[in-house]
Amino acid sequence: MIHTIESTDLRIQVNSIGMELCSIFSKSTNQEFIWQGNPEYWTGQAPVLFPIIGALKNAAYFFDGKTYFMPKHGIVRNSNKPKLIESNPNFLRFGMSWDQESLAMYPFKFRLEIQFELVANTLQIQHHVYNEGPQEMYYSIGGHPAFNCPLQPNERYEDYSLEFEKPETDSTCMIDPNGLIEKGSKPFLENETSITLHSHLFDNDALVFRNLKSRKITLTHQTRGKVLAVEFDDFDYLGIWAKPAAPFVCIEPWLGIADSVDSNQNFAEKEGILRLGIGEKSVKTYSITVL
Repeated sequence: MIHTIESTDLRIQVNSIGMELCSIFSKSTNQEFIWQGNPEYWTGQAPVLFPIIGALKNAAYFFDGKTYFMPKHGIVRNSNKPKLIESNPNFLRFGMSWDQESLAMYPFKFRLEIQFELVANTLQIQHHVYNEGPQEMYYSIGGHPAFNCPLQPNERYEDYSLEFEKPETDSTCMIDPNGLIEKGSKPFLENETSITLHSHLFDNDALVFRNLKSRKITLTHQTRGKVLAVEFDDFDYLGIWAKPAAPFVCIEPWLGIADSVDSNQNFAEKEGILRLGIGEKSVKTYSITVL
């Protein structure tokens, strides 16, 4: 089911399946900012990544002497288990909890609630993670929103860039055909403040940054200026991705990363993994502002 909240200028829609953001629509300009899932390229829109980011080595991990299998990006995306638990005209809160099916893939008694709050032209997306089990819980969480680009029919992908709030020097991870992080990294940013989009930028999969100083990135058109900004203070990694030559770009705040090619597959030792004590709760937020 699709649920809607509105402000004076924006209309936001979220699909209860996967708790997935599926529309950011400007009522004043009739502009849709979220990718609408054209299957010619990619059917996703903004999947929630939990309790892993990306791929596992051999689609499996080890924990407490057992082997578990889990699909790429985890158990939330495309799930019909989330339910709307609270709403008002500018606020939605969804939740899903552990069950016997989830325990077969992820042996922790979790509760995940995602809150969407629209204030003027900013959408705040909060991820509330609860450990309801009798042991310390390990998890990752991340966003994967895809934005239409170009936005106008007379524009080119190359007319757009992603602008950082600070000059950046960082390498991007190299990703193998199985979606795993290869050894070493590829120099990419050298005291630069932007990345110009082009049709071959993602020929080798996503750009994955571990060491950015910026916690804000802005999609910008070369003549029309700033389009939207994603702020991600609570997230350590950033992925940027699209299918090659596809008319969208994903800006992905992550707490966690795919397995490396030489991973020992021990879940507790996975790069970027977070820990949550018995009875504890974590809240991680990122926001999208239409400019």
